[in-house]
Amino acid sequence: MSKDRNDDRSARDSHYASLRRQHRDKKRERGEIPTPSPKDRRQAAAAQWSPPSLQPDQVFLYGLHTVRAALDNPARTLIKLSVTQNALARLEIDDPGALRCPVEIVQPSDIDKMLGPDAIHQGVMLETRPLPVRKLEALKESPLILVLDQVTDPHNVGAIMRSAVAFAAGAVITTQRHSPTESGVLAKSASGALEMIPYIQVTNLADALGELHKLGFFAIGLDSEGPAAIEGTFSGEKIALVLGSEGKGLRQKTRETVSALARLDMPGEIKSLNVSNAAAIALYATRQFLLSSKG
Repeated sequence: MSKDRNDDRSARDSHYASLRRQHRDKKRERGEIPTPSPKDRRQAAAAQWSPPSLQPDQVFLYGLHTVRAALDNPARTLIKLSVTQNALARLEIDDPGALRCPVEIVQPSDIDKMLGPDAIHQGVMLETRPLPVRKLEALKESPLILVLDQVTDPHNVGAIMRSAVAFAAGAVITTQRHSPTESGVLAKSASGALEMIPYIQVTNLADALGELHKLGFFAIGLDSEGPAAIEGTFSGEKIALVLGSEGKGLRQKTRETVSALARLDMPGEIKSLNVSNAAAIALYATRQFLLSSKG
């Protein structure tokens, strides 16, 4: 078939496709067929998207606050910043050449292809390496830390990190299994806090609690059926707050290993809270105790 005939067929196909779209649009205007909602389009796009395979040392961070904090963190190894022109301005980067990694100007759709249509990336994506591993021994000078017993939802862990930074906790410790690894979802939920507090994953939580005891920490496990309110349970100059998973709470071995079990007293009809909310309240109460004990 000649090139001219190919061109004629292509032009004819495009013409008929345009006519079909116009006909469909007119039927939608008359209410004869429904108009797809943005949610429907997002769901269709999400169904067609498949995540790229990542290497173990490859992390993609996204969102303005998350990426800005990562760029400012000297401990973070940066690989490449992919950013729209608008997002670059919002990041307030005057000289992209001065960054510690290459910068690529892209379209939002380019980032969608990497992260998926549901990621609220705000036009910015940063490829990095995971943060350096921290040891428990490094926490001996901190008076307050958080320990999570198989909290699996990265959104909850990210929110807990934000509260931990707000109340000057020294670290968030969790298990290697049944806990989220460092990821874009976790970092986005933490809104920059991942860069500000050590996130330490341990193989055996009971052994880690034993090591914290040796470092002088009084470990309080939060339990809705705890024998006493948390306000009357505090002891010593260093506190490790231990919170259980979203559904099952603290595991039996963890309950046996903590220094004490305590509850958050709630006078209302609801007697349990989301783990991230419970963490924020417990952090506030612990910080108040530590301040008063110094006085």
